[in-house]
Amino acid sequence: QVQLVESGGGLVQAGGSLRLSCAASGRTFSSYAMGWFRQAPGKEREFVAAISANGGYTYYADSVKGRFTISRGNAKNTVYLEMKSLKPEDTAVYYCATAPRVRVGPAEAEGFYDYWGQGTQVTVSS
Repeated sequence: QVQLVESGGGLVQAGGSLRLSCAASGRTFSSYAMGWFRQAPGKEREFVAAISANGGYTYYADSVKGRFTISRGNAKNTVYLEMKSLKPEDTAVYYCATAPRVRVGPAEAEGFYDYWGQGTQVTVSS
């Protein structure tokens, strides 16, 4: 059974940084694309970033481009989201997801992914 467990969330002041981690198990991690999404209170879940199976291709939402970096450590079965210059509007529950594909496909579509983690809360204070 595939399991994704996020960690690293917390409370940070605007302008600060956080690094989220997502540990995966239950499938050959290095063979699958991964993504990060977030959901703010009262809003729909939205795409944040995605990375191909070998880490060679990354894709970002315009709202985080230049501030967030997605990466992966295939030896550790972990995908990361480095977040810098955080803004109050980045406050959300952050979810990682895995897709049954090597390449990043329609990364912004939730249907591209087949397994999801439970999420980790990120709160950015002004």
